[in-house]
Amino acid sequence: MVGHKHNHGNVHNHDKKHEHDHVSSGIGIAFFLNLAFSLIEVVGGYLTNSVAILSDALHDLGDSFSLALAWYFQRLSRKERDSKYSYGYRRFSLLGALINSAVLLTGSIFVISESVSRLMSPETVDAKGMLILAVFGIVINGIAMLKLRKGKSLNERTVALHLLEDVLGWMAVLVASVVMMFVEIPVLDPILSLGIACYILFNIYHNLRDTLRVILQGTPENIDGDEIEKALLDIEGVESVHDLHLWTMDGEFNISSVHIVVAVNQDITEIKNRARQIMKQYNLQHSTIEIEQSEENCEYSDTCF
Repeated sequence: MVGHKHNHGNVHNHDKKHEHDHVSSGIGIAFFLNLAFSLIEVVGGYLTNSVAILSDALHDLGDSFSLALAWYFQRLSRKERDSKYSYGYRRFSLLGALINSAVLLTGSIFVISESVSRLMSPETVDAKGMLILAVFGIVINGIAMLKLRKGKSLNERTVALHLLEDVLGWMAVLVASVVMMFVEIPVLDPILSLGIACYILFNIYHNLRDTLRVILQGTPENIDGDEIEKALLDIEGVESVHDLHLWTMDGEFNISSVHIVVAVNQDITEIKNRARQIMKQYNLQHSTIEIEQSEENCEYSDTCF
């Protein structure tokens, strides 16, 4: 029977490893597709004299960098904890998020500056060339996005969202190029690039806000500390709860620690098991639970943190 359980565990670990390898492979393919097309965009934007395409090329280069980091961190996140990082390597993904946001922020400011000058002095663009690049952009970014459509981790979902933004951006370029093939509106190109840059800045703001919340050890979103405390107090034999802390490693793996005061002569093991079940119900994967008896004096019971 023991051998059977061990076998089952090995099969589960093998399946999990296969899933990680599949995800890593998908991000790798998406990276090479995105990088190759970014270089094509730079040349195409220069030849068509389109600041909108050049701005999207800059965005795609930033996305390529994001994909490279995501690919690296996806592999690194599988590394077990060691003496240097007792919680493992999950939080390295936050470093990648900060670097990516800085790259995109710098690029967006440059694009806005260039677009404003083009608004003052509009230049003729090659609408047919824009149309061809737009079709390629939708196809290439669409393929890359489909490679990650089944992603479950925050890392995968973020990368897929970036690629979806690219597809939408190219759809906008497609529409603009069709319009300019029939009506001469050169100012439409810088207006479009401004729209793309503002949309990117909007997403950078949200990404930075979420990343900084995790780095500053804010309470994980959708987890209510008051509700958890109430649920713990409802356990039979529990008198009070204090020093409850909730944080997350990377937006997915959530951690908690709590001190629970119980009446004398209670079944401590049963109370701890119930408390651990409650923590799991609230999507807290790692919980440290300290049980104290009512007559004990805990030095953390009145601390401000």
